[in-house]
Amino acid sequence: MDVKSEIRDLKRRVGELEGSHGFLSGQVRDVHRALLGFQESVEERFDRVDGRLDRVEGRLDRVEGRLDRMERKFDGLEQKFGGLEQKFDELPRVVAEVIRASSTAGTARPELRSS
Repeated sequence: MDVKSEIRDLKRRVGELEGSHGFLSGQVRDVHRALLGFQESVEERFDRVDGRLDRVEGRLDRVEGRLDRMERKFDGLEQKFGGLEQKFDELPRVVAEVIRASSTAGTARPELRSS
C-alpha cells in the first residue's frame, strides 16, 4: 500500500471513531441528565417519607406516654383495691356467722323500717 491510501484509511477509521464517540457522548449525557432528575425525585420522596415517619414517631411517643399514665393509674387502683377480693371472699362466712350468732342468741331479727 502506498502512503496516500494508508492516510485515507486512517482518516476513515478516525472518522468512524469520532462518530462513535459523538454518539456515545450524547447517550452518556442523556443518561446523566435522566439520573440527575431521578435523584432529585428520589430525594423529594425520601424527604416526604422522612417527614411522615417523624410525625408517626411523635404520635407513638404521645401514645406511649398515655399508656404509661394509664399503667400508673392501674397500679394505684391495684394497690388501693388489692385486698378487696379477699374481703369479698370472706363476706359469705361473715354473714353466716352473724346469722348464726343472732339465731343462737335468740334475738329476733330487727325489722326494716321504710321511710
